[in-house]
This record gives sequence, C-alpha cells and structure tokens, in this order.
Amino acid sequence: MIGVAASMLEHYAEALEQYLAAPGEVGLNAAYEIGRMALGNRLGVLDLAILHHNVLRDLIARGSPAVVQARIGAAAEFFAESLSSYEMMLRGDEEHNAHLVAANEALRQAKAAAEIANRELESFSYSVAHDLRAPLRSINAFSEILLEDHADRLDEEGKTHLAYIRQSTRQMAELIDGLLELSRITRSELLREAVDLSELARDVMAELRRGEPARTVEVRIASGLVAEGDPRLLRTVLQNLLGNAWKFTANSDAARIEFGSEVSLDRPSFFVRDNGAGFDMAYASKLFGAFQRLHSEREFPGTGIGLATVQRIIHRHDGRIWAEGAIGSGATFYFTIGSATQSL
Repeated sequence: MIGVAASMLEHYAEALEQYLAAPGEVGLNAAYEIGRMALGNRLGVLDLAILHHNVLRDLIARGSPAVVQARIGAAAEFFAESLSSYEMMLRGDEEHNAHLVAANEALRQAKAAAEIANRELESFSYSVAHDLRAPLRSINAFSEILLEDHADRLDEEGKTHLAYIRQSTRQMAELIDGLLELSRITRSELLREAVDLSELARDVMAELRRGEPARTVEVRIASGLVAEGDPRLLRTVLQNLLGNAWKFTANSDAARIEFGSEVSLDRPSFFVRDNGAGFDMAYASKLFGAFQRLHSEREFPGTGIGLATVQRIIHRHDGRIWAEGAIGSGATFYFTIGSATQSL
C-alpha cells in the first residue's frame, strides 16, 4: 500500500499543479479520475485527504502569500471533486441498503403470512381429524354388533369382510391419533428446562420390554445425557426413535439398540442406533414426511407419522435431525437440541 500511496502522490501533485495554473473543467475531470483510481486501489477518504494536504503544503512552501491565498479556494474545489467518486459509492451503498431493507420487510411480511396460513392449516387439520373420530367409532361399533349379534346369518366370507372393516377402522383411528398429536405439538406451548434424556430413554425401554417380555435385546444407554427443552415433547422423541429401533430389530438374531452422544458437524448431537432392517439412503429424504413408509405394513406395522412428529419437535427446539442407514445393516438417527447439548 505504501507503493500505491507514493504513486498516487505523484499523480495528485501533477494534476493539482496543472489545475491551479489553469482551473477549468478538464482539471476537475482529472481530479475525479484521481479519486476513482484511489478508490480502486483501496485508499480511503483519509488517505486521499493526506495526499491533498502533503501536495498543498509543498505548493504553499514554494509560493508567495498572495499566490497561496489565491490557490486555496481552487485547491479546495479540486479536492472536493476528487472525493466525488467516494460520494457516488456511498450513494450506491445507501440505495443498496434501501433495497435490502425493503426486501427484508417483504420477507418479514411473507413469513408472517406463512405463519398465519400454517396456523389456519393446523387448526383445520385438527378439526377434521377430531370430527372424523365420531363416524369412525360408529363404523367400528356397528361392525362389532354385526359380528356378535348376527354372526349366525353371515357366512365365513362375510365375517372375513367385517374383520377387514374393523381392522381398517383401527388403522384409521391410529392415523387420526397421529395427526392430532402432530397438530398438538405445533399448537402447544414449549417449556424449557433441563431434561435427563438418559433417564427418559431408560423409562421408554422399560415400557417396550414390558410390552414384549419374551424378546432379548441388548440395550446400551449412555449416562448423564442432558438437554434443555420440553420434557413431554422430548419423551415423545425418544418414544418414537427407540420404538422404531425396537420394532425394526424384531427380525435380528442379536438385536442391539444404543442411545448416546457424539460430536457431529462440529457440535454435540444425540443418536439412537440399531442393527435392524435399516433403509436405503436413496430414500432418506422421505423419512420425515407424514405418511411416508419405507417398509410395508405387513413387515413392520405403523402409521408413518412418528418421524414427522419427531422432526417437528426437534425443529421447535431449534435443532435438526438426520439419519444414516443401509438395508439389512441397521440405522442411526442423529438429532441436536438448541444451540448446544451437554452431559452431566
């Protein structure tokens, strides 16, 4: 930068001397070009002022008082013109900032409109799901009455058809419950407190074992895993993730489930890992969509809403969730909570 300043000093001295000798439009154009060159060489306004001061001081030292007085006004005009490039740059920045402010305001309004639309959609989904329960209960009840009170009038095929109807109503009831839970997660107030995830995981695994006491599953739960969040919602996260691990290891010879934490993407994250059925990574983007299933209902029962619920809870906790897996080699689900997680 010293070499640039020295070169600019020579240009400035020569141009200013010529202008003071014969002030005019040509000289002012030269001043503008000098300012543009200084700006292009990353010299600031203060640098340019110092150049002007040094040149003017040298000129004053070589002139009579009368000549100096006459030159001061012209030198000021020359300096002002050399600063016009900086003025234009600042004006451009102001215009750019004005456009940026307008764009940010439009974005804020669009976000607010989207939030309103999402709330209305959630409210609509909740109402529809809630209202579907009554006719569904009627279908199930009358199907049961037919089977119990009029079984002697039905042949085996008729009984089979009624059994299919009842099975379908149960599946639909589970879907409605999942939709209502998904809606409640979005609408409910979020609590913030220290939650012992290790203890929650142990409780969830104990519930799963009580449901299938004959199963043998190796379970490893790291101690002291703590996060700040809503205890009820974080329990739902672990119920879904550990429940999936339990379900998808049903056909494994030596089932293994692990809950722990590690550093991933330069920040601590929790994980649930199993050695079960796994999934094809080509379809990983579909994992967290509502009603998305990568396995058939016959292989592994479920509604396809659980992971969508988990993702929504994690997002409400300012975290993120992702998964890795391979067919037949198990799966690992990673998630973060807020800006940081910690251990006891």
